[in-house]
Amino acid sequence: MSSYNGRMIRLNLTTGKSQVEEIPRQWMKDYLGGRGIGVRYLYEELKPGVEPLSPDNKVILMMGPLGATTAMSVSRMALVTKSPLTGAVAKSVMGGSFGAFLKFAGYDGIIVEGESAKPVYLHIDKDGIHLLDAAGLWGLDTQQTHQKLRQKHGKSTQVACIGPAGEKLVRYAVLISDLRCGGRTGVGAVLGAKKLKGFAVNSSGPLSLHDADGFKELTREIIEGLKTSPGRIRMSDFGTSYLTLGFEKVGIFPVKNFQEGHLEGIEKIGDEALAGIKTKNDGCYGCMTRCGQVRQVTKGPYAGAVSEGPDYETIWSLGGNLDNTDLGSLIAADSLCDRLGIDTVSAGNTIGFAYELYQRGIITKKDTDGLELNWGNHAAMMTLLEKIGNREGFGKLLGEGTKRAAEQIGKGAQDYAIQVKGLELPAYEPRAVKGYGLILATANIGASHMYGRPRDELSGKKDKLTEVDKGQDAAQAEISQATQDAVIQCSFGPVTGFNPQQRSDLLVAATGFKEFGDPAYLDKVGERILCLERCFNVREGFNRKDDTLPKRMRTEPLANAGPATGQVFKNLDGLLDEFYDALGYTRQGIPSEVKLKELGLDSVVADIKKFAK
Repeated sequence: MSSYNGRMIRLNLTTGKSQVEEIPRQWMKDYLGGRGIGVRYLYEELKPGVEPLSPDNKVILMMGPLGATTAMSVSRMALVTKSPLTGAVAKSVMGGSFGAFLKFAGYDGIIVEGESAKPVYLHIDKDGIHLLDAAGLWGLDTQQTHQKLRQKHGKSTQVACIGPAGEKLVRYAVLISDLRCGGRTGVGAVLGAKKLKGFAVNSSGPLSLHDADGFKELTREIIEGLKTSPGRIRMSDFGTSYLTLGFEKVGIFPVKNFQEGHLEGIEKIGDEALAGIKTKNDGCYGCMTRCGQVRQVTKGPYAGAVSEGPDYETIWSLGGNLDNTDLGSLIAADSLCDRLGIDTVSAGNTIGFAYELYQRGIITKKDTDGLELNWGNHAAMMTLLEKIGNREGFGKLLGEGTKRAAEQIGKGAQDYAIQVKGLELPAYEPRAVKGYGLILATANIGASHMYGRPRDELSGKKDKLTEVDKGQDAAQAEISQATQDAVIQCSFGPVTGFNPQQRSDLLVAATGFKEFGDPAYLDKVGERILCLERCFNVREGFNRKDDTLPKRMRTEPLANAGPATGQVFKNLDGLLDEFYDALGYTRQGIPSEVKLKELGLDSVVADIKKFAK
């Protein structure tokens, strides 16, 4: 008895056939699940050089061993593919309830391959696995798609789907399940290229556990602790919006496409302002925190707009990054992104890039379809989001992401594309938190805030501004995040009362694998996942040159950013050396043969020798 179903659905869209196959048992021990097993499948099955939007790319949706149980914050789903934004390995995590019900149906994940000749969707119920016609769904937004599929298959149907942005191959399109999204590396575009509108599941338990009584007792103890946890209560009350004012005060909150660190009037979009229009909480399957903040605009031009958000990242990307403090526009823009199926981080970053190009005269109204892209112009932001999601006019270019758009525009536009490896930076100013800068530079998927967090720097326990002795901490942060993404545990678990030993104990009770009882063993699993992702990128031609930060961070002093004013990222090379040394990589950022063998990746050694440059 184990919480693993041990079964994957393999869906070949070219043939229209599906089959069920067993997950190798050793992979469960070596990679846990989620991001870990997903990356192992991708590495094994994808040849180097595959075009991300071609039929040869694959998308792996993968649950973790604790998903669909009564444990808190662990029923999320990993999405793994090769990114159309970066050409590198891509991982993202999607919340909601879809993954839990996939496990209840008897499957730990889905491998999507090939390309359909017409729009289709996958339906799973007690009678089997069905690939169905999606002609009536193609062109609908994500909310309309959810409604249509629930009308057809029942109100309890769990849905994950793409919107118009995915269909039209916006390179940062996402997968949406209710109001939760996953795939800011462009998973939605990969599914759109395959003409797969989405997934619908009708199922119910039970789920097996190795030690059901022991598991029940452990979850009871954790829940008791969570009831009084200040971190959990704060997340329930505010979600991540509580970060906004504090981060802006110390210069972490970027403004005007990372030109400065102070937003005049930020209190208008801070946690208290958002709390004033909150209507209810929402959350992922089985989680008592329910951090989702459903908010509704009550007055002004955006009256009636509703979203489960915005979270901290979106408050920044569609707010501070555009010098926008209009609360109603934030709610409306967040909702629009969800309906279109686009990532708010890359969308807001790309629009901020366009605003700065307009500021500097690199583009004009002739280029922007007549829009005046002045800072704070939220009406123009809303129009651009529509254009991006539907690939219309100027939005067609912005749908390529900042790196490709800058290459097409020329005229020095590349200097204002704030991205790493093609993925736009999130809401953390690297010049104000040097440890985060190192993580954003070295993340194998590009500049993601979900690839590791320098928690001690963010909390003020360690100096944010020094540029030495951060390599070990950054390496450990990335390892820890890889372990969390393999479980899959919410990244806010560690600050809401869920500690590593409790996680280990739950894993043993759920799976029966005694090895999982040692948190150090799980750290080694995380390191193995991180290393395999790095090896995937090495096969694609990535090395030290790609572990960098935008020119702005390395050459321009940060302006108007409180204690971080005047900061420049000067010692990235030194920190990279520290980081590589901590992980056992060469100074070119390539895993060494000794490290590969230590992690049990002997089969990868030949690839590294062949492709390392």
